[in-house]
Amino acid sequence: MTNKNKDRPQKHSNDPLHGITLEQILTSLEARYGWEELYRKVNIRCFGYDPSIKSSLKFLRKTPWARSKVETLYCRTHKR
Repeated sequence: MTNKNKDRPQKHSNDPLHGITLEQILTSLEARYGWEELYRKVNIRCFGYDPSIKSSLKFLRKTPWARSKVETLYCRTHKR
């Protein structure tokens, strides 16, 4: 048996967030800035009032505009 795909070049995604989970993004931003500074940078209530990774993930997963803001901040601060 031969592997037909071994001679094909690997496709790489142009998406800077490819392979990174929302939890990884949020954990990284919280470690870098802390909740207070994160709330100042991205004015989302879940960062300013009793914040936690779990509650923030729940909110961000169902709120596309907020998730977009968080992903944009991550891309600006974690250029690959």
